[in-house]
Amino acid sequence: MDKKTKIINDPVFGFINIPGEFIYRIINHPYIQRLNRIRQLGLAFYVYPGAVHTRFHHSLGAMHLMMEAIAQLRSKGHAVSDEEKDGAMACILMHDMGHGPFSHVLENSLVTGICHEDISLMLMNRMNEEMNGKLNLAIEIFRDTYPKRFLHQLVSGQLDVDRLDYLRRDSFFTGVTEGNIGSARIIKMLNLKKDKLVVEAKGIYSIENFLMARRLMYWQVYLHKTAVAAERMMINTLNRAKYLAVHGARLEVPFPLKYFLYNKVDKQRFETDSEAIRYFIDLDDNDVWCALKTWTKSSDKVLSLLCTGLINRNLFKIEVNSKPISPDLAAEKTRYFAEKYHLPPEDAAYLIFSETISTNMYNEADDSIDILFKDGSTEDISCASDMLNIQLLSKKIKKYYFCFLRDSE
Repeated sequence: MDKKTKIINDPVFGFINIPGEFIYRIINHPYIQRLNRIRQLGLAFYVYPGAVHTRFHHSLGAMHLMMEAIAQLRSKGHAVSDEEKDGAMACILMHDMGHGPFSHVLENSLVTGICHEDISLMLMNRMNEEMNGKLNLAIEIFRDTYPKRFLHQLVSGQLDVDRLDYLRRDSFFTGVTEGNIGSARIIKMLNLKKDKLVVEAKGIYSIENFLMARRLMYWQVYLHKTAVAAERMMINTLNRAKYLAVHGARLEVPFPLKYFLYNKVDKQRFETDSEAIRYFIDLDDNDVWCALKTWTKSSDKVLSLLCTGLINRNLFKIEVNSKPISPDLAAEKTRYFAEKYHLPPEDAAYLIFSETISTNMYNEADDSIDILFKDGSTEDISCASDMLNIQLLSKKIKKYYFCFLRDSE
């Protein structure tokens, strides 16, 4: 980043301008800079080696799209003050601060009862104290309490700039071209009706492409079976390490990670113990990788097996089924590993994982995408589209995953 000109050269959008000292100060804040050390796609690089971009990249791209979206709305006669523009841009810059290492891994292992959005809000409030209340508007937008609710829709909605950036960015870095949406066209077609984001009818085909691209990216990238297997293996590894820590084992581990291994960290802890936030903002992907490399030599067989597998890409084998996994199959695999590695069944259970994954790409009940016609009427995309199979997109697809350690000895 060139401090003098305040321009960032982004591989996806080209040159991004930083509009003013307020936004520049937020970008340079340690909470935002921490996102440079957290990969956007977690462990997807095991499948797509180019997928090593960070949440910092994504946050900057989303900020750029927010600036573009507000410029478009202004050009169509909608009033958005400079203060509101700065608030919305600050909000989207900070929206991912609550992510821990490897995306959602932390929420499924070391931290319980609190999601990354809650942690993001806590960090926003701390930053707001440092900045003497200058983030009040950004926080209102994030919490959806600001009167102009379309600003929140741009942060979190069916057509938010968060999605518009991550689909294009993740497509670019993975090489999965099906996700390369026309974000510029979509933004150009944005409008407002009764304080709600709508899309002008000329943009309907771009929306159809956006919804289809999102569906393809979910199953080809975000829920790719190898990426799922790697993530579940990481979760089991951290859960095993936490089990050992709770039962008195002395693990060599970087200090920020040590706090989360040796303490019960939940929402109440975050709210009452300032150390939880302090250690969280020091925690990133590097701490976990350092621990994994050390633990490959652990005297605990389970922890050693899992860490060695992650370091050397000997990942869980994964089977995808259309029906629930039989408990007998899980029990059989557990017995097999217990006998092979001379483990009690409760320890061997860390070497397998079963899960149900379901998703749908569009649900008009959540936040509909409305198409605006020339006569001023609006219609949901599910009715306005003459070619989109909205029943397919809104159908909840469910798959049953069964993961287990590959035989390596």
